[in-house]
Amino acid sequence: MDVTATLDAPHPPDVVFAYVADLDRYPSWLDIVPRASAEGDGSWLVWLRGRLGPLARSKRLRMRRTALDAPRLVRFERDEQDGRHHSAWVLEATVGPTPGGSHLEMRLHYGGSLFGPVLERLLGDEIEHSKQRLLALLADEAA
Repeated sequence: MDVTATLDAPHPPDVVFAYVADLDRYPSWLDIVPRASAEGDGSWLVWLRGRLGPLARSKRLRMRRTALDAPRLVRFERDEQDGRHHSAWVLEATVGPTPGGSHLEMRLHYGGSLFGPVLERLLGDEIEHSKQRLLALLADEAA
């Protein structure tokens, strides 16, 4: 599953980038991430939670930042340390300047098949809600 979302924001790229380059900040604007905590070694433990009708699903992922070119690009990849094979999760965000602020593009790749259609629908709904929350946080910070 591959999902891409974009957002144009009336804020400079470095301000927008700060919200996507650090997984600790995701719970403030992305409801499906109720908690994320830095491990101190360039990785984070990220808890995902989603509900679609009567179905609920929770998941903990260990994500490592594998690319950082501030304030332009950041990439996180699943990096479990238990010796088992796990489905890939890759989250990449790019931020670029626009005449009115910046353009954010986020791409999520999930290499598994479990709950694929449910996850895709949940993400679609969450992306639309999260755009408004992120814009509100950016506006508060600018004020």
